[in-house]
Amino acid sequence: MTSRKFQRTKEDFTCEHCKTFIHGSGYTNHCPHCLWCKHVDINPGDRQEECHGLMKPLSIEPRGKDRMVTHMCTKCDFTRKNKVSENDNFDIVIALSKIRQNET
Repeated sequence: MTSRKFQRTKEDFTCEHCKTFIHGSGYTNHCPHCLWCKHVDINPGDRQEECHGLMKPLSIEPRGKDRMVTHMCTKCDFTRKNKVSENDNFDIVIALSKIRQNET
């Protein structure tokens, strides 16, 4: 049985979307340059998902004092929300926030 608890997995990776090399902190779940990620977890950090599709950032929405980016897998359509990091590309965060505003 898979645990639902967060598992910190510190990994460096090359973004498969924009090809930028990223030094992971153990909390890095998407590329800070383009905000794309990869569908590798069933539960955060477990690396047990078999899909491995690229996950496109769709929108940004507020959650308390934080902002959340919604990702959708381009292979299986799974969606997940992840916290926007302070080192994320602010121009992309703003552009995705405007998409959300236009939908409401």
